[in-house]
Amino acid sequence: MANPKPRVIVVGGGLAGLSATIRIAEAGVPVDLFSMVPVKRSHSVCAQGGINACNEVARQQGYSEWEHCRETLYGGDFLQHQPPVYEMAHWAPKIIQLMDRMGVPFNRTPEGNHELRLFGGSLFKRTHFSGATTGQQLLYALDEQTRRWEAEGRVTKYEFWEFLWPVLEGGRCVGIVAQNMRSMEIKPFKADAVVMATGGCGMVFGKSTMSVICTGGAAARCYQAGVALGNPEMIQVHPTAIPGEDKCRLMSEAARGEGGQLWVPGIRTGNSDNPVANWKPHPQSNKDPNSIPKSERWYFMDEMFPKYANLVSRDVATREVFFRCRDGFGIGGGNMVYLDCTQLSDANKKKLAGIFEIYEKFVGDDPKHMPMKIFPAVHYSMGGLWTTFTPQERPPKPGDPLEKAVGMKEGDPKNMMTNIEGLYAFGEVNYQYHGANRLGANALLNCIFDGIFCGPSVVSYVRDVVKSPASELPDAPFVAVVDQEKARMKKLIDSADSGGGGTINPYTLHRQLGEEMTLACTVVRQEERMQQALQKVRQWQLDYRNISLSDTGIWTNQNLSFTRALGDMLIYAEAILNAAIARKESRGAHYRSDYPERDDAHWLKTSIANYDPTTGGSQLTYEEVPTLLAKPQSRTYGKVDTKTEKKEPEAQAAAK
Repeated sequence: MANPKPRVIVVGGGLAGLSATIRIAEAGVPVDLFSMVPVKRSHSVCAQGGINACNEVARQQGYSEWEHCRETLYGGDFLQHQPPVYEMAHWAPKIIQLMDRMGVPFNRTPEGNHELRLFGGSLFKRTHFSGATTGQQLLYALDEQTRRWEAEGRVTKYEFWEFLWPVLEGGRCVGIVAQNMRSMEIKPFKADAVVMATGGCGMVFGKSTMSVICTGGAAARCYQAGVALGNPEMIQVHPTAIPGEDKCRLMSEAARGEGGQLWVPGIRTGNSDNPVANWKPHPQSNKDPNSIPKSERWYFMDEMFPKYANLVSRDVATREVFFRCRDGFGIGGGNMVYLDCTQLSDANKKKLAGIFEIYEKFVGDDPKHMPMKIFPAVHYSMGGLWTTFTPQERPPKPGDPLEKAVGMKEGDPKNMMTNIEGLYAFGEVNYQYHGANRLGANALLNCIFDGIFCGPSVVSYVRDVVKSPASELPDAPFVAVVDQEKARMKKLIDSADSGGGGTINPYTLHRQLGEEMTLACTVVRQEERMQQALQKVRQWQLDYRNISLSDTGIWTNQNLSFTRALGDMLIYAEAILNAAIARKESRGAHYRSDYPERDDAHWLKTSIANYDPTTGGSQLTYEEVPTLLAKPQSRTYGKVDTKTEKKEPEAQAAAK
């Protein structure tokens, strides 16, 4: 018999959470939507550059949905399961049409078509955009639709509520326990399915382009409750960001898509076929960049990647910036290069107004007239909660060079369900779509696609699979988790200097964690260095037992929330390092100087991390990645031969 009283909880108010909420609510299933902040302040609002999709204009260039799928697999170094990527790329045009009808103000050509821009990893213009604030426009449009269902009683918002733990009963997820961040009340909420849409884990690395609420704490709590992590080692570092004292601020890939160029001051020493051998650092690299003649500017991306130039994938561009600074070409010998947009037309500069305003606000220079100083920063989590899907063979779509296509079975209850029945993962917290490296402008697509395509899968599960509604379950399992979380909170509050004897400052410990993870496990990785970091993280996990809160209040205690999340970040960090050490190859964002080549024979497989409560660490298993649609190929983006380029022996060199 079908479930007569289905109800769903969605945790996370960004694009993935809102699109899932809308799709489930329009099917007639009530949704409780939880967010630590007002949904319009979710991290999706920070996305700048655009959203990828083929349309008729792109098709006239020779582009297609299949080419979008192929670029995504190539960009992710073939680590993704291919059917979800195929499905996402072929749904992308419909998603753009839907967003258009919802009122998203996409930039348009004089003819009224969507204007398209170039983005990394493609030679085709296929990125739809709203100036440099695309994420904000999409989020606001989806929030309007969510409020429509809220007004009709199908959506209940719980803003300023923090997810603490999933409630499991009989092997399935039947709800959550959450905390009111104002009153500090801890309550259980029953549901027949829970959708986690809680974003990435940038705060594990201290400074990142992510919002300060992106701790990965929610994912880490699910992980500790028994949910597996998929490819936790795959962390993206964006090549262009403004380093700051508090966090890093993204300078969108859109800047390069509109014609912005990366360069460093240099002196040309030769004209060989190897660009690296032709230049040496400029003796006055710190002087006014506008006074440096073009003959003394090394446009290293243009020379090293003549086909893609500044539009290679993010992992490749990041390493090139890193290597140039390592070799002494950074501005003033430091860790910055120029991102130059001064040569752009006024029309193109206008499209970048959003990021130009950010740069001028935090740096003081106007990018319309002065090249920006940038350096890579942690930006995105390709890894996340492990999920499954149900594949489905079908005839190829028009333009597919395939004998048979394999996508996902629409509406199947397994789509994007974790290894815990009834617990789903959508958006960035879901590991499925990006493999070892995400292409720019695929994140917004992935988030909305998960909600639109997999939302009905959640509906199928709660209506057709669940036989006994969660609302009729006894209170005992919910009370047990509430008591667990109250005890956790009490232990932290009792640890305060005033009486509990704790001596470890959580903010100092977090700074140490971020610095160590950034040095050991970002752009360039090496086993000995990561082992050092792993030992430190394990020691910090022990130190955490002696943590001390400065605020013991029971009203809006942000010190408590942060410190609790810090414990979860330490557990997530261990999983990242353990999986990165074990993967003895270089693939996408995971670049190992001691294993510099990709090894498909041994490592074309997903890292699956399961939490071991007896040790507080991760146990690794692996899952083969079938290549059903596209076979792995060499991933160079047309880089010229640089055989004399030095290899990086130590990840610390350019990040001190």
